[in-house]
Amino acid sequence: MRWKVRGRRLAFATPWLGVWFLDVEQPDGTASEYHVVQLRDLAVVAAVDDSDRVLMMWRHRIATDSWAWEFPMGLVEDGEDPQAAGARELEEETGWRPGSVRPLLYAEPASGITNARHFLFRADGCVRVAAPTEQNESDQISWIPLAELHGMINRREIVSSATISGALLLLLSSPTGVTPA
Repeated sequence: MRWKVRGRRLAFATPWLGVWFLDVEQPDGTASEYHVVQLRDLAVVAAVDDSDRVLMMWRHRIATDSWAWEFPMGLVEDGEDPQAAGARELEEETGWRPGSVRPLLYAEPASGITNARHFLFRADGCVRVAAPTEQNESDQISWIPLAELHGMINRREIVSSATISGALLLLLSSPTGVTPA
């Protein structure tokens, strides 16, 4: 059953988001107004080392006034390839440059109300090249064993849906057999 968009009006816009009012016709013929938040694409990187550890950042998020561990992530710039954006964000936020970056997961975290697209990548062979250039991103950057991620999710030390999705996929696909408890 497909909803039909009969018209749209931009209610609010910034370089990061837009709020649209849609005039829709639902499958049963009912006409109504629907609200959609348009967001820029997000690139997320799970950098994994040879010791089955993943690079994470301890961050404060102002919208929820909460602290948690996250994978490095950031917005994809206009015209930028999401994979290149992930490599760029990893280096800017952590000072680690990936040797290789490959797709891990694609997700639409709230497709009923937003067009947000999350591109998650796995980076291997990372080399420390500099201090992070992004000074407002995190209080701490650490390599955390994959085996600890499940417990961290249970304790709400990891709450970002992009990080949780990537972490669980890493645990399920780990060649060393590390899986969620």
